[in-house]
Amino acid sequence: MDRQKNYRLGILLVSASALFWSTAGIFPRIIHADTPTMLLWRGVFGALFLFAYMLAEERGGIFRRLGNIDRYGVLYALIGAGAMQMFIASFRYTSVAHGAVIYAVVPFVAGGLGWLVLGEKPSRTAAVSSLAALSGVAVMMGSGQGEGHISGDLLAFGATCSMALLMVLGRKFANLDLLAAACLSTLLSAMLSYPFSGALPSGTDMISLAAFGMINQAAGFICFAFGSRMLPPTETALIGALDAPLAPLWAWLLFAIVPASSTLIGGAIVFAAVLAHFTLQTRSRGAASRDSISA
Repeated sequence: MDRQKNYRLGILLVSASALFWSTAGIFPRIIHADTPTMLLWRGVFGALFLFAYMLAEERGGIFRRLGNIDRYGVLYALIGAGAMQMFIASFRYTSVAHGAVIYAVVPFVAGGLGWLVLGEKPSRTAAVSSLAALSGVAVMMGSGQGEGHISGDLLAFGATCSMALLMVLGRKFANLDLLAAACLSTLLSAMLSYPFSGALPSGTDMISLAAFGMINQAAGFICFAFGSRMLPPTETALIGALDAPLAPLWAWLLFAIVPASSTLIGGAIVFAAVLAHFTLQTRSRGAASRDSISA
């Protein structure tokens, strides 16, 4: 029963991380700072909120905790920082449509890595649901504007592979302090943006940047760090596909930007694919638990 509860909690936490990360398109609309400056302060505030969370959780010895980050924690932080930078940089050279469709293959990359590194073969329902989610994203982005460029597409694929690798690393190394590594990752991301940043943002922008760091980065990482350890990489990545339909939903709710019909249809396909998979998996696991108890 504990495994079933952990599985459901993992679904809830990774879903929450997708919800938090889907807000990435909100803040650039209300922040007037240039992109490197925005990324710098987003990273600074994200690291501060992660540090505060660990301080509340640890209640002493937090600097020892940060100092005890091992080589795998450093590797996790470097990959995470690189993923952030590649994802943002990709949109300078390719269209949003190309970037979204490329990121939608993350369940397949995560499933392959999970099979090779963890020996966890993706289930048939996970593979079918991932393919359905990919088709939904393709429908959503079918009316996207602009053509892609090979350099931008490669950056987007690099970010996709990096996120898949984070999912596998977090599950493989049970003793890896993911929160400490995530805190280091956000600081590294900020440092990478610093040489290109501009003037100090205004007070209003600073408030928005603090919210950006807290909601999109810190809260998203916290939920992802705990939840990704409770689910196979393919299923973690499948939930991550919810980011695609959630982002235009925020734009609709907050900025009255009405989504195109293709966005609504594709988003419905993604939601249906994710919901169908986890409904079937939860029922299957529940039946297996009852059978083991009766035996």
